[in-house]
Amino acid sequence: MIELHDDGLTFSFPEVHADACLSITFKRTLRIPDDGKEHHLPPGLGNFPLRHVDDHAERVSNGWMEHGGVMLPMYQSEALWICFDADDYPFAVRVATGKIDAVTGKRWNGALTRKPQNYLSIPEQPWLDGYAVEKGVIRQFVAMPLGAGYTAEEQVTGKAEHGGLQLLVHPMKAAAYERLRKQRDRVTLRSGMGRCLPCAPPSAAMGLAPGGKMRQSIEEDPFKFADWDLEHSSRCFVHIANSLVWQSITGAPPPNPPPTAKHYTDAGLPWFDIYSDPATALPGSKVLKGLKSVVQLGKKKGAAPLPENESVSKEIVVRLRKNLAEDQVRECPV
Repeated sequence: MIELHDDGLTFSFPEVHADACLSITFKRTLRIPDDGKEHHLPPGLGNFPLRHVDDHAERVSNGWMEHGGVMLPMYQSEALWICFDADDYPFAVRVATGKIDAVTGKRWNGALTRKPQNYLSIPEQPWLDGYAVEKGVIRQFVAMPLGAGYTAEEQVTGKAEHGGLQLLVHPMKAAAYERLRKQRDRVTLRSGMGRCLPCAPPSAAMGLAPGGKMRQSIEEDPFKFADWDLEHSSRCFVHIANSLVWQSITGAPPPNPPPTAKHYTDAGLPWFDIYSDPATALPGSKVLKGLKSVVQLGKKKGAAPLPENESVSKEIVVRLRKNLAEDQVRECPV
């Protein structure tokens, strides 16, 4: 069952286990510079508003109504990251943009696979900011209009057909969870820890394109593949509407545009880094690594698609602790 509460999606599987509940939110954030450099994690600037597509049937496309789900507003060239909060109950989550897998770069087929791993293991993966292009590096999710050729979907398939995001969630089997709960005594990594700060007529349809590079690992699944409950799943489309038409669809104004990375950094506000073991990171996708970023494609087109793309310097970086208690000291690995 999927429910919409307080601008977040809740995936629950009471038929599997009473604790099988996962919350997913979509965070507004800074668009990091698309300048070829690797940047730290930007902050969360509050949740994107989510609305039921079914509540606005008269003002959205037939394609959106066919897929159902929810919708959120994004300005052109705005960025987002996805936050996962499952407490201790593990989930396998597939994330695609325009039906292009954000981990492998392959076209969506609905099946969970281990080799290559095409899903995120939650709660080990607390968030996802973009496409897995290299080991320990992603390219940020950046909203661009469908049909302009920038989205990952258009670069891989040559078509501007779906846009938005697609989520597929599988819970862990109840027996595996009970066995795991007895075996382990560890601190749960809270998905949104440390990154959330106080909130700050074109075509409606938007897709996601690869933006600037960011240091972020996609974690290798530490569980047995047989532990995932492939018989139970929930799938949800998250459509992206251009913020300039959001009010005409919903009657509500869109959020204000976020600050630029340079303005944020110049104000002395923090970026984030998290320690993770590089040995447990997936290698990244050759397909996704081969995609052109928005700026790279813009140069080929003779266009400047990302406004205010200035590089930043002198970042204040807050380093987050993963899987450690408040007073626990991280031990030397060798």
